[in-house]
Amino acid sequence: MRPRVPWRERSLRTRLTVLVAGAMAAAVVVMWLSTWLLLRANLYIEFDAQLQTYAQVAAKLESPTEALSTLRTVERPGLDTGAENDDMLVVQFLNPDGTSAGAAGPAAAVPVGPASRQVASGAVPAASEVETIAGARYRIWTVARPGGGAVQVARNSAELERRPDVLGFWLAVAGLIGVLGAALAGRAIARSALRPVGELTVAAEEIARTQELSTGITVTGKDELARLAEAFNAMLAALKDSRDEQRRLVQDAGHELRTPLTSLRNNIELLIHADGQRRALPTEDRARLLADLGIQSAELTTLMQELVDLSTGEHEPEPVELVDLADVLDATVERVRARSPQIRFDIELASAVVNGRAAALERAVLNVLDNAAKWSPPGGVVTARVIRDAESVPPRARIVVSDQGPGIAAVDLPHVFERFYRAATARSRPGSGLGLAIVEQVVTQHGGTVHAARDVASGARFELAFPLAAPGQ
Repeated sequence: MRPRVPWRERSLRTRLTVLVAGAMAAAVVVMWLSTWLLLRANLYIEFDAQLQTYAQVAAKLESPTEALSTLRTVERPGLDTGAENDDMLVVQFLNPDGTSAGAAGPAAAVPVGPASRQVASGAVPAASEVETIAGARYRIWTVARPGGGAVQVARNSAELERRPDVLGFWLAVAGLIGVLGAALAGRAIARSALRPVGELTVAAEEIARTQELSTGITVTGKDELARLAEAFNAMLAALKDSRDEQRRLVQDAGHELRTPLTSLRNNIELLIHADGQRRALPTEDRARLLADLGIQSAELTTLMQELVDLSTGEHEPEPVELVDLADVLDATVERVRARSPQIRFDIELASAVVNGRAAALERAVLNVLDNAAKWSPPGGVVTARVIRDAESVPPRARIVVSDQGPGIAAVDLPHVFERFYRAATARSRPGSGLGLAIVEQVVTQHGGTVHAARDVASGARFELAFPLAAPGQ
């Protein structure tokens, strides 16, 4: 026994085919029933209209026999029930009291119902009834005669009742053929419409198998499936860029780590070798080696922390909230002042609220201030300003930091925010080459821009611009 497969586990092509066929079947049933009912009603209306006309003609004649003979020779413009039905026509005259005054026709006398009695008595001008005569169903139309009494004209309705059934049967056959055709057409349409989805599936499976993100699918047309293919290709391109960026980050990190690790290893090997030879190093040399080890360890710690910040900064784990840049600059200046006591800081604060992540903003501003303090001479002044440009379009806030150092060479300006880039004059100083890259990443994530330039006083000038938060937030 085959297990039952839930509806949602069937293929999309099968579901589309079933849905199209089901919709077609519902439409066919509605059309069939509507057509059958309308046709049946129309046939009965025509049949009764013909009987009424016959009854009006018969009412003007003198006897049932004459009336029957006349009616058989009258051309019937209405419902044609076949020549054989001429023998199924019955005419009966009624007295005013409702009794029969004579009948003509192959069947027995026509039953006189309550409606016919009312017509014979003159209460109503005409009436229609359905009665059984000699085991067959007859439709009867009764009209009043000019001299009193009434005339009944009855006709066998077997043919009338059979025709809608026959037509209904053939309509049902045609409907079934239509449903079958709709199912086949639906399957063909589903196959054609889902071909891009199949190509997308094959491409995704191929990428999962080969890990080759440069693979894409051909985009044809401008419909929803074409947009899906374009989105898929865009996703692949973004994933490829991300993987390439990660690869470059790992390669650059490996290159930058090689130098401090080599220096650490050499210094440690020198200490081990000296101890192994049982020959004590001079106190001054040993102190210098240990100091170098401490500096190199600190540089490695800083480098690893900045690598972690750079690699995880894109994930934005911190929630976005309203942050005042004046508070950010004030807090970061205090931290830098504590570890660079030889530098003076001139700050100017103006309230400027932005949508951002406070910790990330503090890290970016801290890196800029650290960079300014590192390059400023002892006793130098680092100037930091928060400027609120509410009149700009769009409104923005800027943090501007200037130092009194040697400034940035023109050849280095285009590269200062690149990862691991270090100017020739900076290679002898502590640093990883990642601080300004982190600044650019944070500012970009906040929808802002960062710019570096030479200050008019020969120092470096950094400007971090952010869009202001909308009023009322």
